[in-house]
Amino acid sequence: MQLFFTPDLQTEIYTLDETESKHAVRVLRLNNGDELKLIDGIGNFYTAEITDANPKRCQIKVITKEAEFGKRKSYLHIAVAPTKNIDRLEWFLEKATEIGIDEITPILCEHSERKVIKDDRLEKVIVSAMKQSIKAYLPKLNPLTPFNELIATPFDGKKFIAHCYELDKRQLKNEIIQSPSNLILIGPEGDFSEREVEEALQSGCTPVTLGNSRLRTETAAIVACHTCNLILED
Repeated sequence: MQLFFTPDLQTEIYTLDETESKHAVRVLRLNNGDELKLIDGIGNFYTAEITDANPKRCQIKVITKEAEFGKRKSYLHIAVAPTKNIDRLEWFLEKATEIGIDEITPILCEHSERKVIKDDRLEKVIVSAMKQSIKAYLPKLNPLTPFNELIATPFDGKKFIAHCYELDKRQLKNEIIQSPSNLILIGPEGDFSEREVEEALQSGCTPVTLGNSRLRTETAAIVACHTCNLILED
């Protein structure tokens, strides 16, 4: 199924942007009368019909609309330090979107090796993954945020920090069973600093482990994402 992203769709008659028009008319060779499936990123799934197969300004007419398509039962926010190799962060964003996630915050930590990211590029990765996995909700991508600022921001749910220090930690899978809203912090390749862990604990974060193996940043974030979905979305 080919999905088209129409974030500003509000009327029955709509014109696809140039990128989506070209994909529909030139790549897929769709013509007048052919049907399209559309998503707007806020939960609506549409069936539409092409009325003017223009490769630059393809006009469509909405036939049906399904609200809250694939709505999740829980809320998952993962805050993760961008990896030095940006491809790894993009891989995480792609897979987390496919698995199921609501919000992502790249965080700047004391041990962070990457301190600049291109939001536009990352947003495109998320949109592409949303379309590929047939989802109608676009995960929220926040700008790169300092660690201190993130933990000081109120969160209506449980907060967790995953780290590698030999401290008393709980299993994430056991802690989220009764929590429909979760924020999980994943550190950089050099882990969080001891000071950051202490500050997180003081702000109400529960220290957790994701298993016995020491995981790469992007792997840890995916494990956390999958664990939450496996338990809370079942």
